[in-house]
Amino acid sequence: MNTFFFWTGVLAVVTVFVSLFFALGRRPKKIYTHDVPAVDSDDFLRGIAGIVNSPLQSGGSAELLDNGEVFFPALLEAIRGAKRTINFMVYIWEPGQASDMVFAALLERARAGVEVRILQDAFGGLRLPRRSLHALEEAGGRIGWFRLLRLGSLLRFYKRNHRRAIVIDGCLGFTGGMAVGDKWLGNGITRGSWRDSMVRVNGPMASNLQSAFAELWAYCCGEILIGPDFFPAAHYERATAAAPRHASVVSSPSSEEHPLRLFFLITFAAARRKLYIASSYFVPDKHIRGAVCRQARAGVDVRILLPNRKTDAKPIRLASHSYFQEMLDAGVRIYEYQPSMMHAKTVVVDEVWSVVGSANMDIRSKELNIENVLGVLDTKLAGQIEASFLRDLERSKEIRAVEWKRRGLGQRVLERLAVLFAEQY
Repeated sequence: MNTFFFWTGVLAVVTVFVSLFFALGRRPKKIYTHDVPAVDSDDFLRGIAGIVNSPLQSGGSAELLDNGEVFFPALLEAIRGAKRTINFMVYIWEPGQASDMVFAALLERARAGVEVRILQDAFGGLRLPRRSLHALEEAGGRIGWFRLLRLGSLLRFYKRNHRRAIVIDGCLGFTGGMAVGDKWLGNGITRGSWRDSMVRVNGPMASNLQSAFAELWAYCCGEILIGPDFFPAAHYERATAAAPRHASVVSSPSSEEHPLRLFFLITFAAARRKLYIASSYFVPDKHIRGAVCRQARAGVDVRILLPNRKTDAKPIRLASHSYFQEMLDAGVRIYEYQPSMMHAKTVVVDEVWSVVGSANMDIRSKELNIENVLGVLDTKLAGQIEASFLRDLERSKEIRAVEWKRRGLGQRVLERLAVLFAEQY
């Protein structure tokens, strides 16, 4: 009997170790494609939309909103102008001034008869002010919780809803890296003010965000959102030839498909001149690393902007450091943002194609979290994101290959320890 319990314990330890440190065939050994068309071609758009099973759409507009000093005024204005519905979904919600402002605006609209729904991740909303929630519910607002810690769902609890989708009247939406917390209120430069970006969209792009919300609302609350208050007919009228075109990835990686990985891989492979990536949590798998390195060796200007020591996730930063040498040797230019925590999640390619939304450049976003991103072919949006990215580089420190090789042994050991948990970040 003692022998039985001993070997049961050994098996349990080995199972946990393997689950933490090894992919166990979750991905093919090699992911590759042949000639990828340029991002501004019809072949690229049809191909990337087909690969992720997302219809290619046209119409609407998208505008970059840098930092909370721009985003929160735009958000509050949109909420106060709501006539029929407000659907609100972000990952983090913390008490403070930002929360008070958002709740005040939502409460006023709920009392005016607007249908207000908040869908909140149970982990990200641990500190959400319950008093404010109760006041909103008393005014007619509805609250949904994604995966509360309950018996029967323990094995799914670590798969979180990381989506950002805020939609007003089905026609105006916001997505990106921000959430509700005072650290997002500032300019991204001063101490304690996180550097982040959101994108304001309308038309069919807002409908895509509505889909990201409605899918999970039905899962959590049982209510199916349908009709013109959520999906206005005007969004589906034929757009002009000059209108932005886009594809949406609404990712719920319960299966092994992992569409976000394919979406990013194709985006990177399509770059001909420039590939600029801003990522708050950068733990790329070997396929993503291989893609950026190949592009850099091919002469593409590949630059990656990451947080510095002011990050809120130091183990993740250490893990990302373990990949720097490989990328630097390939010609990738890497920068760390200096003034504050850098939380933006944007990709811009060849001044025309942008990827915005909730996803980080890590394994968790591609395989565990529930995410949503938009890929947009629009020179205006791409120009805004590239200009913002280059301004951030002026406030960043570039990691030089020669200096990086001279980092100490202790630093290297910490990096190797941190990267052991790459499959869980």
